[in-house]
Amino acid sequence: MSLRRSFLSRRFNTRSKSLNQFTSSDNAQFKSQQICTVVHGNEDVTSEPDGNNNGEGSWSHMLPELIGEIIKRVEASEDRWPFRQSVVACGCVCKKWREVVKELVKPPVHAGNITFPSCLKQPGPRDTPLQCLIKRNKKNSMFYLYLAASSSFTEQGKFLLAARRHRHGAHTEYIISLDPNDLSQGSNAYVGKLSSDFLGTKFTIYDSQPPHNGAKHSSSKSTRRFTSKQISPQVPAGNFEIGEVCYKFNLLKSRGPRRMVSSLRCPVPDEPQEAGPKLTKSKSIVAGQTLLRNKAPRWHEHLQCWCLNFHGRVTVASVKNFQLVATVDPSQPGGRGDGETVLLQFGKVGDDMFTMDFRQPLSAFHAFAICLTSFGTKLACE
Repeated sequence: MSLRRSFLSRRFNTRSKSLNQFTSSDNAQFKSQQICTVVHGNEDVTSEPDGNNNGEGSWSHMLPELIGEIIKRVEASEDRWPFRQSVVACGCVCKKWREVVKELVKPPVHAGNITFPSCLKQPGPRDTPLQCLIKRNKKNSMFYLYLAASSSFTEQGKFLLAARRHRHGAHTEYIISLDPNDLSQGSNAYVGKLSSDFLGTKFTIYDSQPPHNGAKHSSSKSTRRFTSKQISPQVPAGNFEIGEVCYKFNLLKSRGPRRMVSSLRCPVPDEPQEAGPKLTKSKSIVAGQTLLRNKAPRWHEHLQCWCLNFHGRVTVASVKNFQLVATVDPSQPGGRGDGETVLLQFGKVGDDMFTMDFRQPLSAFHAFAICLTSFGTKLACE
């Protein structure tokens, strides 16, 4: 019995020792997985997350020059969606990285890309228009705006905005939101709205944010926002009127496309500063009054119809198709538009698919709101 007890005791001690070794090695492996390693060039920056730094860890202790170089390379290589989500991921690392991303990633007017939701209310590119697609769903009166991924009309691309049409008696409203599943004015995703008059020939565009310092929100009850979570000293509660779109009456019922004029308060950015390693605040953006009118089409004798050159971006004839040019443009020298350069064009390419191309001084939000006014029947204008 004594020999058996001695043998069992020795066997139990051996198993306990093996179990302790396995546990300690497993803890060491788990701890090593928590170590963050950032490889940049031939340099390795290795550190362990610090629980006393609000969860930011070693990422917030990196040199601003190193962070800037990493973000520059990512921003230069990932120039299209969905690959551009890597740039957004860099801004989500920590507060320090977010500040560097805001400093280095250029707005659409200079880079020609839409990266963050804030870019939707910034002017588009100067030279080449930004190409987008609008998809219509007649069943639920929904409209979806996508950033075109290619020249093909079948690929939807990156989702940008959504709008839903509501009827209030004889009036029509379009609620514009960042979230296609939440289109209420009390939502944090609420961007703005579009409201029409009785005849559907005059539309007013409202922005959820003030277009300039000291702007007053609309006093109309139908344009107020009552959600308590939106009431904040930094984010004023209310809709701010930023422009109008009017369709001219066609009393003589003459043949031809619709005639429209638009007046908008568009942001005019200052010249950009050269990017440097130090974090500096960007220059302020002022709002200027922009006047637009539709470009008059020409009558084609051979085709016996009114024609506009959409450069292959419109394939279906429709009364909704239009091109807008500027008569007053604060972004141009002297503040006058040339009346020839197309700042916004909209046209049909399928049963429920449309193209939308815009450039400075219009933003994606401005262009989307103007295009929404073209939907619907306007008996007094046709």
